[in-house]
Amino acid sequence: MTEPTAPTLAPSPTARPARPRSFVGFIGSTIFVSRWLQAPLYLGLIVAQAVYVVVFWKELVHLVKDFNHFTEADVMLLVLGLVDVVMIANLLIMVIIGGYETFVSRISMDDHRDKPEWLSHVNPNVLKVKLAMSIIGISSIHLLKSFINAANIPAEQLKWQTIIHMAFIASAIGLAYVDWISAKAAVLHREAEH
Repeated sequence: MTEPTAPTLAPSPTARPARPRSFVGFIGSTIFVSRWLQAPLYLGLIVAQAVYVVVFWKELVHLVKDFNHFTEADVMLLVLGLVDVVMIANLLIMVIIGGYETFVSRISMDDHRDKPEWLSHVNPNVLKVKLAMSIIGISSIHLLKSFINAANIPAEQLKWQTIIHMAFIASAIGLAYVDWISAKAAVLHREAEH
């Protein structure tokens, strides 16, 4: 007489077979998790932005309080300084949100009514071009301030500021061109697959 055998259970189709963790897998996981080391950097940029808010309000109070002592050129320089602070704050926001979204983790804001339009299609190339455009804007403000105050600035310094500004513009054009080529190559690759 044979003993009855216990029924065997079929493995669950969703269960993964247990695998010993390999050293290579551990290294890969560690590298992947290391992206979170950037999170404190983005938090630090938020603190830097708070400092810029304080700088902006100090300059604005100075402008309002002493405006009757300023010439038109002085007022223009102070206002350009305020615009400069705002543009740098915008640059910080792009780096904080775009960098975190691209390199650390997704920000779940799909249902939020204030979600920035550019966040839905952010990637390293788009972020680089946007940052380059912001840097050109900031450089333009600095150059305009220098031209307004040209009587007090050496000609050599104005020349180098202009050359550096043109280098920023050339860099942005180069980045935009590379981004355009990448987008065209991606479209051609998708068409070739279909």
